[in-house]
This record gives sequence, C-alpha cells and structure tokens, in this order.
Amino acid sequence: MANVKFSYLTTMKATFLTLTICCSMLMSNCSAGVQDKTRSTSSNSKSEAVIVMTNDIFKQNVFNYEINKEWKFEGNLPVIIDFYATWCGPCRMLSPKVEEIAREYAGKIVVYKVDTDKEPLLAQSMGISSLPTLLFIPLKGKPQASMGAVPKETLVKAINEILLVN
Repeated sequence: MANVKFSYLTTMKATFLTLTICCSMLMSNCSAGVQDKTRSTSSNSKSEAVIVMTNDIFKQNVFNYEINKEWKFEGNLPVIIDFYATWCGPCRMLSPKVEEIAREYAGKIVVYKVDTDKEPLLAQSMGISSLPTLLFIPLKGKPQASMGAVPKETLVKAINEILLVN
C-alpha cells in the first residue's frame, strides 16, 4: 500500500511540475506576441506605406468578386497583399520585410495587409489556405502567390519580374 501512495504522489508531483512549466511557457509566448504586435504597430504608424485592407477596400481597389466572374484588376498601381494572422510566427518574421518593401517601392506599388482572422471572407474568396501568403497583382495579367516567410531578395525579385515589368 505504501508503494501505491508513493507512486501516486510522484505522478501527481510530475504532473503538477509539467503543468507549471507548460503554463509559464504559454505565458511567455503570449507576452512575446504582444511585444511583436506592438513593435509592428509602432513601425507601421511611422510609415503609412502599408495599408490595412478590409473586404470592402479589396472589392473597391483590387477586385470586386461579387460583380465580376472573370479577374478584373481595379487598381492603378501593381499591388502586393500580405495575408497574415497575429498568432502566426512566420507572418511576424515576414512583416518587417513587407514594411521595408512598401517604403522602398512607395509610389511604384501599393502594399496591403489583411488580417485573416478579421477578414475571413476575403481570405476565403482569394483561396488563401496557408499563412503567410503574399499575393502579387500586376496591372495586367493574373495574380501570383508566394507562401511562407521568404527572404527580402525573393520579394524584390518577384516585384521586378511580376509587378514592374513593362
């Protein structure tokens, strides 16, 4: 009987220790996400180059999928749309690169960000199934997508080969 109590107490202590470690890791990850979000917001307020996009803005400035069955771009400049979520680690890695691109190519392209948790209908209508996804929309032709946190050099190459080709 003493062995049973000892085994039970040991198991309970191990379970409690495991739960404590998991909770502390979870709390530290949540606070890290808050810091990243704050940093992203403050850098975004310094540069208005990246525009937060809603479904209505998309239909007005890019493509009204409710009216048109065939792709018809509504904009005057090529577009990059960054589909992301605040909880997505690769999205947070890509975000500063997208903001740099927006500042560097201001006046040549328009860069939008879509929070897929806030705009699920837009993400669904564009067939976004993984995050992050960048949608490159040239003035003429069909949009092209890139998935995952890609290096800045890859973004620059895509801009030059897809968006700024005349």
